[in-house]
Amino acid sequence: MSRTAKKVQEPVTDVVLKDSAVAAIEQAQDALAVEDQQVQARVRAVALQVGYQLPGDCIDPDLIQRDIAANMRRSVEACLEVGRGLSALKAACPHGGFMARLDVLGIEARVAQRFMQSAVKFSNAALTTHLTKAIGNQTKLFEMLVLDDEEIEELALTGETGELKLDEIATMSVKELRSALRQSKEDNKFIADKRDKEQQRADKAEKALKAGGPKAPPPLSERLEEISEDVDKAQKAASEALLQISGQIKSIDQWWMEEMPKQPGFEPGEAMPMPSELVALAQKLHDNAERIAAAVGSLQHLVFDRFGHEIQAARTYVMQPGVIPGQAGQAEIE
Repeated sequence: MSRTAKKVQEPVTDVVLKDSAVAAIEQAQDALAVEDQQVQARVRAVALQVGYQLPGDCIDPDLIQRDIAANMRRSVEACLEVGRGLSALKAACPHGGFMARLDVLGIEARVAQRFMQSAVKFSNAALTTHLTKAIGNQTKLFEMLVLDDEEIEELALTGETGELKLDEIATMSVKELRSALRQSKEDNKFIADKRDKEQQRADKAEKALKAGGPKAPPPLSERLEEISEDVDKAQKAASEALLQISGQIKSIDQWWMEEMPKQPGFEPGEAMPMPSELVALAQKLHDNAERIAAAVGSLQHLVFDRFGHEIQAARTYVMQPGVIPGQAGQAEIE
């Protein structure tokens, strides 16, 4: 039996490309190399800016994503590390790729933005163990994004900024911290406005001095105008607050009048006891009103103690026939 002859494969000859094709391939390779270098430079610059240590000193998005997943705890330092990693990941991803990786990580775009803002905001602060421990959790960290860079730096270095203190932040609830931060911003705005006004007055005085030397001071009414405006503003705010409390009392009373017929055992014309929850709320209103009344009494005493004699002396009396000044029977005009 004869063997079947095997087919011998023809030797492969080298493929010869045209010079134009070779040039196009080399140009494409060079472009890819340049693009890769640009991506590496961008990612490393972002990582350096926010203080992020690239895993294995590599810009591979997969490695960065795994590092973020490993850091997704809820301690402050871990939250900051997540924000740093997200900043680097965004720089490493092609257009549209970042959102897909957020889906894999299970992070909403809005939350990711807060993480990255935190990383940038706190990257310049001298973060100490005391500071991160005082902030405590992710929610408080996000609340503190309203602070300026200078305020965060001062808080990290000295333990306080304005009326805000680290020791108090550690014991505050999120709601209390939010209120304290809002008050701190208002205080800082007030101080800044006051400083601007003082600077404006100094500039005005310097300009007047250069124009021809010192001049007579403005009338007292003008010099007291700013204080008078502040008094009016505080009075208006206090009046509005009292009106609001009065409205709350009326609203609660109206609610009970509408709710009373719905109560078990209600009989028209008969007294219906209030539920304990409503009594507790009424007690709170009563106690608040007593505190306000005490504060008002204290203010009245303070005004009389400081200015009582001058106020009484400034009264103008219309003299009546046969009436001794200061005695009963006089008409008093303020």
